[in-house]
Amino acid sequence: MQAVRFYVTGRVQGVFFRASTREQAERLGLKGYARNLPDGRVEVLAVGDDGAIAALERWLWKGPERAHVEDVAREPAEAEVTEGFRTA
Repeated sequence: MQAVRFYVTGRVQGVFFRASTREQAERLGLKGYARNLPDGRVEVLAVGDDGAIAALERWLWKGPERAHVEDVAREPAEAEVTEGFRTA
């Protein structure tokens, strides 16, 4: 199990990005969260197996229909969350 933090840049707030990310993460069996940042990015913490995290990362580059993703930065993280996937 690993933990990865993603920072998604572009038109990613106000387009159901967090809720759609939660749906994808739950479908993949990941734990963590998605939250808006004051600078307009969305931060995503994903905790789970490598394959599921890779699948989520591919999805983050596309996002929901109304999003326009410009960049997805990835960094290792501590596994802070142990239950469920939430939005904040």
